[in-house]
Amino acid sequence: MVLDDLTARGLIHDTTDIGALRRDLDAGSVRLYHGIDPTASSMHIGNYVGVLALRRFQDAGHHPYVLVGGSTGMIGDPGGRSEERNLLDEDTLSANISGLRGQLERLVDMDRATLVSNYDWTKGVGVLDFLRDVGKHVTVNQMVARDSVRSRMESTHGISYTEFSYMLLQAFDYWWLHENHQVTLQVGGSDQWGNIAQGVDLIRRRSGAHVHALTWPLITRSDGQKFGKSVDGAVWLDPSRTSPYAFHQYWLQVADADVERFLLQLTLLPISDIDAVMAAHRQHPERREAQSLLADTVTGLIHGIDEVERARRAAAVLFAGEPPTRDDLEALRGIVPEADISIADHDLQSEPLVTVLLGTGLATSKRDARQAIADGAIRWNGAKVGELPDGAIVAGDLAMVQKGKKRRHLARFI
Repeated sequence: MVLDDLTARGLIHDTTDIGALRRDLDAGSVRLYHGIDPTASSMHIGNYVGVLALRRFQDAGHHPYVLVGGSTGMIGDPGGRSEERNLLDEDTLSANISGLRGQLERLVDMDRATLVSNYDWTKGVGVLDFLRDVGKHVTVNQMVARDSVRSRMESTHGISYTEFSYMLLQAFDYWWLHENHQVTLQVGGSDQWGNIAQGVDLIRRRSGAHVHALTWPLITRSDGQKFGKSVDGAVWLDPSRTSPYAFHQYWLQVADADVERFLLQLTLLPISDIDAVMAAHRQHPERREAQSLLADTVTGLIHGIDEVERARRAAAVLFAGEPPTRDDLEALRGIVPEADISIADHDLQSEPLVTVLLGTGLATSKRDARQAIADGAIRWNGAKVGELPDGAIVAGDLAMVQKGKKRRHLARFI
């Protein structure tokens, strides 16, 4: 039962009548939705939690709707923000929506789900119709009482009428999906509770129907910040923004205090499997088996198993000091800086190692390069070298050159 699983994972924060929700979920397939504002061309981990929640319901036999906020994305939700969100134009929104779809398809079976944009049903709604059909069912007292609005009203920046109206638009979305697609459950993060509850109330007042709402607690980082794109260090799902290697490394470095919660809430692993790995982890935390499972599983869900293997191979070369194979060196491409070195360079014949150090930027001058070599600070494919053996440089080959403990470059010989 999906509610039992969500409860065991700590993924229920608020709900409407949970008994009624349970009865409806037990009775058959329920249509539910979760909204994502397309304010960027990539989702981040905060979005990922919501899409994974849809996947959990889908795996339990229910039909998810992914709502991309084509219209609400032009306004911005005041929840969890201290400043006004920048407004986006239609071309930017269209490009962002296109970028999101590919990521959604990795996490949710879109053949058994529905992708909608609220721009489709709001673009033709006039202001007078909206005020008559939606505004008259909501009191300003209700809106001001919402935590997200009240906190902004009390802040230095205040809140514009544009953002103040956001919850009415989100409530209208829920009403429209209920009327036209028989959606009876909206899910979201706990910071969305006020907006979601407003939709439940609008449907009750306008249509006389009883629908459901469910939120999960915000997934926070160790510093207390929620995962999102408006804070420093955002973890993106787009590999051009956060590389699969950096993504994998991020989860490997999760604190022991957080790893069980993240395994429960950010993966689809059975709880029994998580219990087993945590039991082993508590016996030998230095092995970081739980973090390895977390990194492999989340990276695999988003980027695929091939990228997991590439990230593991790259880490073994960089941190375990294993002699790299050609495949290992290929795995490092895009992870460490790379430079092309021409084998036609005449200096490569007389001082090959010095020339490579200059070409990769690991040395600023020949004198600097010679001094680093004399100090024993240079490694070639993991081994300390004072000079290169014959045959070390071949056209088309790659080599990993390291100066000191951390500075590494790939040299590609052309």
